[in-house]
Amino acid sequence: MRTIPVTISKAPDGSYWCHTEEDVFDSGINSNGKSVKEAKADLMDCLDESRTVFLENGGNPEPVSFVYKYDLRSFFDYFSFFNVTEIAKRAGINPSLMRQYVSGLKNAGEKTYSRLDNCIREIARELQATSFP
Repeated sequence: MRTIPVTISKAPDGSYWCHTEEDVFDSGINSNGKSVKEAKADLMDCLDESRTVFLENGGNPEPVSFVYKYDLRSFFDYFSFFNVTEIAKRAGINPSLMRQYVSGLKNAGEKTYSRLDNCIREIARELQATSFP
């Protein structure tokens, strides 16, 4: 199975966009929606349509899966159960500045994304090691 990176970002009009960073079945795939969830569902619909066209043209489509790369606004839209302020504190980022990144007033740099990536990976490890009696 081939894994395709997908970038998810919020557009200036407030919609969310997904686009593959590599061709899938000989073409790139783009999708959109009013939320990240809708954009991801549209991406799967577009994948199905691309697979159908590829088959109709004699292609032999290999199975694919997606890994998602989010901008901050998209991440907190999709994972709305995360508290922006608490994630910022945990990652060592000023919470007020983090809220400005999420609202789109300011743009986060590579260092900020690296801190957030490390923070989210640590949370994932903690969650995987958690169980209930």
